[in-house]
Amino acid sequence: MFSDALRRDAARIGAHLDKILSGGPDLPVTQGMRYAVAGGKRLRGFLVLESARLHGVDEAQAIWPAAAIEAIHAYSLVHDDLPCMDDDDLRRGLPTVHRKWDDGTAVLVGDALQALGFELVLDPGCHSDAAVRADLALSLARASGRGGMVLGQALDMAAETADVPLSLDQITELQAGKTGALIMWSAEAGARLGQADPKPLTDYAMALGLAFQIADDILDVEGDETTVGKAVGKDADRGKATFVSLLGLDGAKRRASELVAAACDALSPYGAQAQTLNEAAQFVISRDT
Repeated sequence: MFSDALRRDAARIGAHLDKILSGGPDLPVTQGMRYAVAGGKRLRGFLVLESARLHGVDEAQAIWPAAAIEAIHAYSLVHDDLPCMDDDDLRRGLPTVHRKWDDGTAVLVGDALQALGFELVLDPGCHSDAAVRADLALSLARASGRGGMVLGQALDMAAETADVPLSLDQITELQAGKTGALIMWSAEAGARLGQADPKPLTDYAMALGLAFQIADDILDVEGDETTVGKAVGKDADRGKATFVSLLGLDGAKRRASELVAAACDALSPYGAQAQTLNEAAQFVISRDT
Protein backbone atom coordinates (compact mmCIF):
# COMPACT_ATOMS: atom_id res chain seq x y z
CA MET A 1 0.00 0.00 0.00
CA PHE A 2 1.32 3.41 -0.98
CA SER A 3 0.91 5.13 2.39
CA ASP A 4 2.85 2.36 4.13
CA ALA A 5 5.56 2.45 1.46
CA LEU A 6 5.87 6.22 1.76
CA ARG A 7 6.24 6.07 5.55
CA ARG A 8 8.73 3.23 5.32
CA ASP A 9 10.88 4.99 2.73
CA ALA A 10 10.68 8.32 4.56
CA ALA A 11 12.04 6.65 7.68
CA ARG A 12 14.87 4.98 5.76
CA ILE A 13 15.84 8.22 4.03
CA GLY A 14 15.69 10.08 7.33
CA ALA A 15 17.93 7.51 8.98
CA HIS A 16 20.45 7.80 6.15
CA LEU A 17 20.51 11.59 6.38
CA ASP A 18 20.85 11.39 10.17
CA LYS A 19 23.85 9.10 9.74
CA ILE A 20 25.46 11.38 7.17
CA LEU A 21 24.86 14.53 9.25
CA SER A 22 25.88 13.07 12.60
CA GLY A 23 29.08 14.25 14.21
CA GLY A 24 31.07 17.27 13.11
CA PRO A 25 31.18 20.68 14.79
CA ASP A 26 28.06 21.62 16.73
CA LEU A 27 27.47 24.93 14.97
CA PRO A 28 24.23 26.65 13.90
CA VAL A 29 24.87 25.65 10.28
CA THR A 30 25.07 21.93 11.09
CA GLN A 31 22.16 22.19 13.51
CA GLY A 32 20.19 23.98 10.79
CA MET A 33 20.99 21.30 8.21
CA ARG A 34 19.61 18.56 10.46
CA TYR A 35 16.58 20.73 11.25
CA ALA A 36 15.87 21.49 7.58
CA VAL A 37 15.92 17.87 6.41
CA ALA A 38 13.78 16.57 9.29
CA GLY A 39 10.16 15.66 8.63
CA GLY A 40 8.19 16.14 5.46
CA LYS A 41 6.61 13.55 3.18
CA ARG A 42 9.89 12.77 1.35
CA LEU A 43 7.90 12.13 -1.83
CA ARG A 44 10.89 12.86 -4.05
CA GLY A 45 13.10 10.41 -2.21
CA PHE A 46 10.31 7.85 -2.35
CA LEU A 47 10.15 8.26 -6.15
CA VAL A 48 13.88 7.53 -6.36
CA LEU A 49 13.57 4.36 -4.30
CA GLU A 50 10.44 3.12 -6.04
CA SER A 51 11.79 3.75 -9.53
CA ALA A 52 14.95 1.91 -8.49
CA ARG A 53 12.86 -1.09 -7.40
CA LEU A 54 11.24 -1.16 -10.84
CA HIS A 55 14.69 -1.67 -12.32
CA GLY A 56 16.05 -4.17 -9.81
CA VAL A 57 18.46 -1.71 -8.19
CA ASP A 58 19.62 -2.54 -4.66
CA GLU A 59 18.16 -0.18 -2.05
CA ALA A 60 21.64 0.16 -0.51
CA GLN A 61 22.59 2.03 -3.68
CA ALA A 62 19.32 3.88 -4.28
CA ILE A 63 19.25 5.35 -0.77
CA TRP A 64 22.11 7.68 -1.74
CA PRO A 65 20.32 9.58 -4.55
CA ALA A 66 17.08 9.39 -2.51
CA ALA A 67 18.81 11.23 0.34
CA ALA A 68 20.47 13.54 -2.17
CA ILE A 69 17.22 14.81 -3.66
CA GLU A 70 15.80 15.41 -0.20
CA ALA A 71 18.88 17.50 0.65
CA ILE A 72 18.47 19.52 -2.57
CA HIS A 73 14.75 19.97 -1.94
CA ALA A 74 15.40 21.09 1.64
CA TYR A 75 17.98 23.63 0.45
CA SER A 76 15.47 25.08 -2.00
CA LEU A 77 12.87 25.46 0.75
CA VAL A 78 15.30 27.10 3.17
CA HIS A 79 16.23 29.71 0.57
CA ASP A 80 12.65 30.08 -0.72
CA ASP A 81 11.45 30.92 2.81
CA LEU A 82 13.91 33.81 3.22
CA PRO A 83 12.59 37.39 3.49
CA CYS A 84 14.11 38.26 0.11
CA MET A 85 12.00 35.57 -1.54
CA ASP A 86 8.70 34.25 -0.12
CA ASP A 87 9.28 35.51 3.44
CA ASP A 88 7.63 32.60 5.26
CA ASP A 89 7.60 32.08 9.02
CA LEU A 90 6.48 28.44 9.04
CA ARG A 91 7.58 25.31 7.27
CA ARG A 92 6.11 21.91 8.16
CA GLY A 93 4.43 23.55 11.12
CA LEU A 94 7.70 24.77 12.62
CA PRO A 95 9.62 28.06 12.43
CA THR A 96 11.57 28.38 9.19
CA VAL A 97 15.36 28.19 9.45
CA HIS A 98 15.87 31.94 9.23
CA ARG A 99 13.30 32.48 11.99
CA LYS A 100 14.79 29.84 14.29
CA TRP A 101 18.32 31.15 13.71
CA ASP A 102 18.91 34.11 11.35
CA ASP A 103 19.12 34.98 7.65
CA GLY A 104 22.85 34.38 7.38
CA THR A 105 22.61 30.94 8.93
CA ALA A 106 19.74 30.06 6.60
CA VAL A 107 21.80 31.03 3.55
CA LEU A 108 24.68 28.85 4.72
CA VAL A 109 22.38 25.95 5.59
CA GLY A 110 20.93 26.06 2.08
CA ASP A 111 24.38 26.28 0.52
CA ALA A 112 25.63 23.32 2.55
CA LEU A 113 22.58 21.18 1.74
CA GLN A 114 22.98 21.88 -1.96
CA ALA A 115 26.60 20.74 -1.81
CA LEU A 116 25.57 17.69 0.21
CA GLY A 117 23.13 16.62 -2.49
CA PHE A 118 25.93 16.36 -5.05
CA GLU A 119 28.26 14.75 -2.53
CA LEU A 120 25.71 11.98 -1.98
CA VAL A 121 25.06 11.12 -5.66
CA LEU A 122 28.81 11.06 -6.28
CA ASP A 123 29.56 8.78 -3.33
CA PRO A 124 30.84 5.34 -4.44
CA GLY A 125 28.06 3.77 -2.37
CA CYS A 126 25.57 5.10 -4.94
CA HIS A 127 26.99 3.04 -7.82
CA SER A 128 30.25 1.26 -8.58
CA ASP A 129 30.40 2.81 -12.07
CA ALA A 130 31.70 6.38 -11.94
CA ALA A 131 29.97 7.13 -15.26
CA VAL A 132 26.58 6.36 -13.71
CA ARG A 133 27.35 8.61 -10.74
CA ALA A 134 28.48 11.37 -13.10
CA ASP A 135 25.24 11.03 -15.10
CA LEU A 136 23.19 11.38 -11.90
CA ALA A 137 25.17 14.44 -10.83
CA LEU A 138 24.98 16.14 -14.24
CA SER A 139 21.26 15.53 -14.58
CA LEU A 140 20.71 16.74 -11.00
CA ALA A 141 22.64 19.93 -11.73
CA ARG A 142 20.47 20.56 -14.78
CA ALA A 143 17.26 19.82 -12.88
CA SER A 144 18.13 22.07 -9.96
CA GLY A 145 19.89 24.93 -11.72
CA ARG A 146 19.35 27.67 -14.29
CA GLY A 147 17.35 25.44 -16.63
CA GLY A 148 15.26 23.77 -13.92
CA MET A 149 14.22 24.66 -10.41
CA VAL A 150 16.14 27.94 -10.17
CA LEU A 151 14.73 29.03 -13.52
CA GLY A 152 11.23 28.35 -12.23
CA GLN A 153 11.91 30.32 -9.08
CA ALA A 154 13.31 33.22 -11.11
CA LEU A 155 10.23 33.26 -13.35
CA ASP A 156 8.04 33.18 -10.25
CA MET A 157 9.81 36.18 -8.72
CA ALA A 158 9.64 38.10 -11.99
CA ALA A 159 5.91 37.43 -12.23
CA GLU A 160 5.30 39.16 -8.90
CA THR A 161 6.39 42.51 -10.33
CA ALA A 162 5.05 42.04 -13.87
CA ASP A 163 2.33 44.40 -15.11
CA VAL A 164 0.38 41.58 -16.81
CA PRO A 165 -0.51 38.32 -14.99
CA LEU A 166 0.98 35.15 -16.41
CA SER A 167 -0.97 33.10 -18.92
CA LEU A 168 -1.77 29.42 -18.36
CA ASP A 169 1.09 28.40 -20.68
CA GLN A 170 3.51 30.64 -18.79
CA ILE A 171 2.47 29.26 -15.41
CA THR A 172 2.84 25.73 -16.76
CA GLU A 173 6.37 26.53 -17.94
CA LEU A 174 7.22 28.19 -14.62
CA GLN A 175 6.04 25.23 -12.57
CA ALA A 176 7.72 22.69 -14.85
CA GLY A 177 10.94 24.20 -13.51
CA LYS A 178 10.09 25.24 -9.98
CA THR A 179 8.31 22.04 -8.94
CA GLY A 180 8.47 19.61 -11.83
CA ALA A 181 12.20 19.44 -12.52
CA LEU A 182 13.19 17.82 -9.22
CA ILE A 183 10.20 15.47 -9.34
CA MET A 184 11.24 14.41 -12.83
CA TRP A 185 14.82 13.77 -11.74
CA SER A 186 13.56 11.72 -8.81
CA ALA A 187 11.38 9.50 -10.97
CA GLU A 188 14.12 9.02 -13.57
CA ALA A 189 16.85 8.24 -11.04
CA GLY A 190 16.00 4.55 -10.75
CA ALA A 191 16.23 4.09 -14.51
CA ARG A 192 19.54 5.94 -14.54
CA LEU A 193 20.86 3.70 -11.77
CA GLY A 194 19.68 0.63 -13.69
CA GLN A 195 21.03 2.04 -16.97
CA ALA A 196 17.57 1.66 -18.54
CA ASP A 197 15.40 3.88 -20.75
CA PRO A 198 13.84 6.55 -18.47
CA LYS A 199 11.18 7.65 -21.02
CA PRO A 200 8.12 6.10 -19.30
CA LEU A 201 9.17 7.61 -15.98
CA THR A 202 9.90 10.95 -17.64
CA ASP A 203 6.35 11.07 -19.02
CA TYR A 204 4.96 9.97 -15.66
CA ALA A 205 6.89 12.65 -13.80
CA MET A 206 5.97 15.46 -16.19
CA ALA A 207 2.29 14.87 -15.49
CA LEU A 208 2.86 14.16 -11.80
CA GLY A 209 4.86 17.34 -11.22
CA LEU A 210 2.21 19.55 -12.78
CA ALA A 211 -0.56 17.80 -10.84
CA PHE A 212 1.47 18.33 -7.66
CA GLN A 213 1.66 22.07 -8.25
CA ILE A 214 -2.03 22.36 -9.10
CA ALA A 215 -2.76 20.56 -5.82
CA ASP A 216 -0.54 23.11 -4.04
CA ASP A 217 -2.52 25.94 -5.60
CA ILE A 218 -5.74 24.30 -4.46
CA LEU A 219 -4.37 23.89 -0.93
CA ASP A 220 -3.50 27.59 -0.88
CA VAL A 221 -7.22 28.25 -1.35
CA GLU A 222 -8.85 25.40 0.57
CA GLY A 223 -6.14 24.30 2.99
CA ASP A 224 -5.93 24.87 6.73
CA GLU A 225 -2.70 26.51 7.93
CA THR A 226 -2.35 24.14 10.88
CA THR A 227 -2.72 21.07 8.69
CA VAL A 228 -0.71 22.36 5.75
CA GLY A 229 2.08 23.52 8.07
CA LYS A 230 2.64 26.87 6.38
CA ALA A 231 0.73 30.05 5.58
CA VAL A 232 -2.15 29.70 3.12
CA GLY A 233 -3.95 32.30 1.03
CA LYS A 234 -0.70 34.07 0.13
CA ASP A 235 -1.14 33.76 -3.63
CA ALA A 236 -4.50 35.53 -3.59
CA ASP A 237 -3.17 38.21 -1.23
CA ARG A 238 -0.35 38.94 -3.68
CA GLY A 239 -2.62 38.84 -6.70
CA LYS A 240 -0.55 36.05 -8.26
CA ALA A 241 -1.89 34.15 -11.24
CA THR A 242 -2.24 30.46 -10.36
CA PHE A 243 -3.91 27.41 -11.86
CA VAL A 244 -6.88 28.12 -9.60
CA SER A 245 -7.16 31.79 -10.57
CA LEU A 246 -7.03 30.92 -14.28
CA LEU A 247 -9.00 27.68 -14.35
CA GLY A 248 -11.26 28.18 -11.35
CA LEU A 249 -11.29 25.78 -8.41
CA ASP A 250 -13.34 23.10 -10.15
CA GLY A 251 -11.38 23.48 -13.38
CA ALA A 252 -8.09 23.12 -11.52
CA LYS A 253 -9.31 19.96 -9.83
CA ARG A 254 -10.41 18.50 -13.17
CA ARG A 255 -7.05 19.32 -14.74
CA ALA A 256 -5.19 17.71 -11.84
CA SER A 257 -7.29 14.54 -12.22
CA GLU A 258 -6.56 14.44 -15.97
CA LEU A 259 -2.85 14.73 -15.28
CA VAL A 260 -2.96 11.90 -12.76
CA ALA A 261 -4.66 9.71 -15.37
CA ALA A 262 -1.92 10.63 -17.88
CA ALA A 263 0.77 9.82 -15.31
CA CYS A 264 -0.72 6.39 -14.68
CA ASP A 265 -1.03 5.70 -18.42
CA ALA A 266 2.67 6.45 -18.85
CA LEU A 267 3.50 3.59 -16.49
CA SER A 268 1.71 0.94 -18.58
CA PRO A 269 5.01 -0.65 -19.76
CA TYR A 270 5.66 -1.71 -16.16
CA GLY A 271 2.27 -3.35 -15.64
CA ALA A 272 1.35 -4.33 -12.09
CA GLN A 273 4.86 -3.55 -10.87
CA ALA A 274 4.00 0.16 -11.06
CA GLN A 275 0.98 -0.05 -8.75
CA THR A 276 2.67 1.87 -5.95
CA LEU A 277 3.66 4.67 -8.33
CA ASN A 278 0.08 4.78 -9.58
CA GLU A 279 -1.08 5.20 -5.99
CA ALA A 280 1.52 7.93 -5.50
CA ALA A 281 -0.06 9.89 -8.36
CA GLN A 282 -3.48 9.59 -6.72
CA PHE A 283 -1.98 10.74 -3.41
CA VAL A 284 -0.60 13.92 -4.97
CA ILE A 285 -4.07 15.36 -5.60
CA SER A 286 -5.75 13.99 -2.46
CA ARG A 287 -3.19 15.17 0.12
CA ASP A 288 -3.98 17.89 2.67
CA THR A 289 -0.38 19.00 3.30
